[in-house]
Amino acid sequence: MAAAAAAEVSNKRVTLKRHVTGFPAEDDMEVVAEAARLAVPPGSAAAVVKNLYLSCDPYMRGRMSRHDEASYIPDFVPGEVLTTFGVSKVVESGHPGYKPGDLVWGMTGCEEYTLNANPQSLFRISHPEFPLSYYTGVLGMPGLTAYVGFFDVAKPKKGEYVFVSAASGAVGQLVGQLAKITGCYVVGSAGSDEKVNLLKTKFGFDDAFNYKKEQDLNAALKRCFPEGIDIYFENVGGAMLDAVLLNMRLRGRVSMCGLISQYNLEEPEGVRNLFCVVAKRIRMEGFIVMDYFSTYGKFEEEMAGYLKEGKITYVEDVVEGIENTPAALIGLFHGRNVGKQLVAVARE
Repeated sequence: MAAAAAAEVSNKRVTLKRHVTGFPAEDDMEVVAEAARLAVPPGSAAAVVKNLYLSCDPYMRGRMSRHDEASYIPDFVPGEVLTTFGVSKVVESGHPGYKPGDLVWGMTGCEEYTLNANPQSLFRISHPEFPLSYYTGVLGMPGLTAYVGFFDVAKPKKGEYVFVSAASGAVGQLVGQLAKITGCYVVGSAGSDEKVNLLKTKFGFDDAFNYKKEQDLNAALKRCFPEGIDIYFENVGGAMLDAVLLNMRLRGRVSMCGLISQYNLEEPEGVRNLFCVVAKRIRMEGFIVMDYFSTYGKFEEEMAGYLKEGKITYVEDVVEGIENTPAALIGLFHGRNVGKQLVAVARE
């Protein structure tokens, strides 16, 4: 092993100070500098990676709380580094399938360098001609989420009416564009006029509305969907889900991706209009993107094709510097981001 590869470097890390109840704050996290050794343990199949881009995603909020019953992904541990999806470059490797310089994406630490004990869990980056940051979004976990949630769960047909909540976010902006490629009529909701304009002018949504300006969500949906909704791509929950159920068509489908309106409530809101599921024969299905990781290769090639053909466009909200990760993550829950929120740790 080269001497340089075994050097020690300063490694800024974002750790959780304490488990969170209610709205998280930047102070619930801490940026600490520790030494990192750029070497893998002798005989180990681990890899050391340099993190280039880190993803900020709403599901991370759930991991910041302590749960008595296990969820689909473990809680963060106070005092330990947060983990997230990121884009990385291999620095040193004991795994025969990875060598220094390889570009990968997958679960990594919110830090400058990570020792990954299980590098086979990482995905190789096959299209470095695109911005590497795309692998935190359109070509990474959010892109696959949009793809499988729309095609595998909702099973769209040409001409159907599609509604997407949180439509300008990392996943929503892609669902809308995939719906248009499929030949659907698509409407999105977002939390600012700027985001609504983006949906209509940049992403090709047929219509969009600012939910914060609507006194009556049921009336807003009836205005946009006088004939009802076939597919609802659910990112929000709460009052929006209740209003959507009233406007679903017979045998409509609800693809349950997330419920961001509920993540910071100490007592989640109930749903009042569930009988619509019975009366209208609605199918509601939740999904977790990790269950579909085996299909990633097919998705990557298809999405890369759409990007090259100009059929898909993607908007990112990039924050510079790992020390700004806490602010970027908290901003998600206040609607500050426009597009996919990520942190640029190092640009190469």
